[in-house]
Amino acid sequence: MICLLALLSWTVLACAEEPFNHNVHNGRVIGGSDAKPNTWRWQVSLQLDSYSDGSFGHICGGSIVDSFHIMTAAHCILSMDANQYRVVVGEYNLFEYDGSEQFIRVETIIVHPDWTGDLAKGNDIALMKLANPVYNNGYVDIANLPYPDQMLPHGFTCYITGWGLMDYIGSIPDKLQVAPIDVVEHSVCSQPEWWGDIALKTMVCAGGDGVISGCQGDSGGPLNCFTDGAWRVHGVVSYGPAGMCNQVSKPTVFTRVSSFLDWMYSAMGLNL
Repeated sequence: MICLLALLSWTVLACAEEPFNHNVHNGRVIGGSDAKPNTWRWQVSLQLDSYSDGSFGHICGGSIVDSFHIMTAAHCILSMDANQYRVVVGEYNLFEYDGSEQFIRVETIIVHPDWTGDLAKGNDIALMKLANPVYNNGYVDIANLPYPDQMLPHGFTCYITGWGLMDYIGSIPDKLQVAPIDVVEHSVCSQPEWWGDIALKTMVCAGGDGVISGCQGDSGGPLNCFTDGAWRVHGVVSYGPAGMCNQVSKPTVFTRVSSFLDWMYSAMGLNL
């Protein structure tokens, strides 16, 4: 355990800073199932042209937060060259063209100013301003966000969505996956046998049952929770354990959106 925690900031994170292969469309949420098409309409596939040859591959998830901006994880930003990225909204099957997709280039990358590259220190959040706005084609929606500093109670069931790996050997189904995942409150997640002092109050822990978790490829994607009469994105997938992502007492850790609303609104206003 001591070695595990010592390595956490650079290798132990399931939603790691270097996805397996930028040109491979990664699989699914561990323990999940195929999402119903046209349900999680704020979900985004963030894609990278890592060789600058026009070949884009899924690396992370994200959420539509207004018509020009996508919210994702700071550790998903592998290059500050906006020309290397595109986002796909209205996506469902990464291997097929469904006719619902919009492929939009990125104009500006806005990383939280306190992001250091160390996931254990938090601030793992970024915005991308799009070159063209998302338009309402019936397959997209702007995410509702939580109230400032809103926290979820222990055991509250949310849903994780994404195209992340479905197991530690790298199985890669193609359709958007969804799984129910229960919140683990900070007082539990910060205990030594859980994530200890690297579980910050600006994070949300969920899972840790050894069955359901996020994994590589889910990074940056949403933690979807039905609160105050609407589905809201309460978290951004940040990190988890190395190897098998679905480990007991090692829940998936999300950046808590409610802790960063002031920065987000300011950044979006400055970059409209």
